[in-house]
Amino acid sequence: MPEVLKKKVLNDVAMIKLSIDMADLFVVKYPSAIGDLLTGGGADEVEAKKKEDKLDITEDEE
Repeated sequence: MPEVLKKKVLNDVAMIKLSIDMADLFVVKYPSAIGDLLTGGGADEVEAKKKEDKLDITEDEE
């Protein structure tokens, strides 16, 4: 395969990969991050669920 053609194909593949990464960032991750910020973050909810589960386990043991 000629070097020029090989270089063009690899550049096209790199551009497609970049486009997919950018779409993933702004379509999937960005809205999720904004939603977490506006609702107070997801970490607090996870911690609350863990504490609730621990309480349920200790109540079952008694």
